[in-house]
Amino acid sequence: MFFGGEIVQKIGIGYERYKRIIDDGCYYVDKTLLIRDIIEKGSMVTLFTRPRRFGKTLALSMLQTFFECELDRDGKQVDNSRYFEGKKILDAPTEILDMMGRYPVIKLSLKSAKQPDFRTSVLRLRDEIVSEFGRHEYLMNSDNLEKRSKELFDSLMAFTPEEKIRTEDELRAEVGRYATALKVLSDCLKQHHGKGVIILLDEYDVPLENAYYEGFYDEMVGFIRSLFESALKTNDALERAVITGCLRISKESIFTGMNNLQINSIRDVGFSEGFGFNTSETEQMLKDYGLEEKISEVRTWYDGYVFGETEIYNPWSIIKYVYGVVIDKKKFPEPYWANTSSNLIIKDMVYNADDDMKQELDLLISGGTIEKRVHEEITYGDIHESEDNLWNFLFFTGYMKKVSERFEGEDIFVTMCIPNAEIRSIYRNQISTWFEKRVKEADRSVLHKAVLDGDTEAMADYVSDLLEKTISTFDSAESFYHGFFLSLLYGVPGYNARSNREEGIGRPDITLYPNRPKNPAIIFEVKIRKKFNEMEDGIEEAFKQIRDQRYQEGILDDGYIGSVSYGVCFCKKTCIIERLPE
Repeated sequence: MFFGGEIVQKIGIGYERYKRIIDDGCYYVDKTLLIRDIIEKGSMVTLFTRPRRFGKTLALSMLQTFFECELDRDGKQVDNSRYFEGKKILDAPTEILDMMGRYPVIKLSLKSAKQPDFRTSVLRLRDEIVSEFGRHEYLMNSDNLEKRSKELFDSLMAFTPEEKIRTEDELRAEVGRYATALKVLSDCLKQHHGKGVIILLDEYDVPLENAYYEGFYDEMVGFIRSLFESALKTNDALERAVITGCLRISKESIFTGMNNLQINSIRDVGFSEGFGFNTSETEQMLKDYGLEEKISEVRTWYDGYVFGETEIYNPWSIIKYVYGVVIDKKKFPEPYWANTSSNLIIKDMVYNADDDMKQELDLLISGGTIEKRVHEEITYGDIHESEDNLWNFLFFTGYMKKVSERFEGEDIFVTMCIPNAEIRSIYRNQISTWFEKRVKEADRSVLHKAVLDGDTEAMADYVSDLLEKTISTFDSAESFYHGFFLSLLYGVPGYNARSNREEGIGRPDITLYPNRPKNPAIIFEVKIRKKFNEMEDGIEEAFKQIRDQRYQEGILDDGYIGSVSYGVCFCKKTCIIERLPE
């Protein structure tokens, strides 16, 4: 990339393979000390839960590059040490560096299971497993494998074509075969290499989240439980495993009886800087691309996460932001993360919010905090069982951040807030979409009759009642109230609604122009106030503007027989409307 007449490192948008980043000379924020931390602090099985797009997939690729005894087509080991030249991990103790390139590795992503039904979902997972078998096909020529192991390996490579799986019994048989496939592959790898196997499982909860929304959650839980039990619990060939996902699924549903499991979530210390960018890494990247003056803007938009006790920035958004601003210095920040992460949970939350939750959303979006009991072991099926579960889901998946926490009895209570402007925009957009839908679904005939009858009290009551059902997200934005009121006036029988059309020497906010000349035009001038006792003053200001700008004279000049004018004033969820005296 060119910047300021100089060539700087390429920014690798969407790169998830560690080797590819290094080979293509992309900018890389060095996270290689995660290798040391996993060896020194990790358990036999370590589960990392972090929000989406915080570097989990890239981290597993980096771990694979370090640990794997990778073989080329001729069966010779590939030297991957060059991928760590100049990296922080080279300062680790010798006993850690001696582990480079020493282990067989199984790496599997479960994200392909995001499918509309159980059959397709589980068969896509089977395909991923078979592909990993194919990556280790050299085992079929190994003199170290027992005959029975080769037969099992070969049978799993020869999977049943999808079109031949016609009945439920045939599907269950195929699912049963592959539920233990990772254990079979582990045994074969250990026999050949003489070393325990490192298993890397990415996006482990994607099949579960997808199955929950698509309606086959229990079936998918059963398959994932069997897969994990055989690979991680009863696997004598296992050296170490690292699993990544967004949410900590309860032990009872997935990790049954796994005493070798260590879970590290955003609340835990020990690996807090392994995912996401910390403050110094973010500021260094901005400096490397000559964007020091953007630090404050970046902090407002993409900072605010806390992992353990470390302040963390959203790495995906930082990379996208820097890429865009390097090309165009005038480019505004955008909610990049909103387009990559599933926001269905926020949509459901907003659409189904009761009065208490609406008040909490009001408080959060205005910059306030709420306190909630935190419990990490939940399932997707439990999310909507209680308000606590919903807030926990939002907290652990990056839509809320910890401000402080306290203990009361056996419970942990976390004071939380919206992390930054990027996440706030997601809430606001969902609320705006929901409110627009409510407005479109509302029966506006009552309002339209009140407009035609000149009944100001009925008009104001209708508008206030509709506002009462929403969330006070835009209380200080006149443009919101203007657009909201205009949308309600579309379709008044015999009239066409227009906004900011020139009349007199100004532009009234909203004018209803009659289709027939015998009817008067109807003018609305909209004002807002922050205090209820100032609303009458808002009406007087509207009246004064109508008179001073001579809107009614403009209507007569257009050839209409006359007009009626109204002052409209909003304050929070209240509206008053009064007619301009003759």
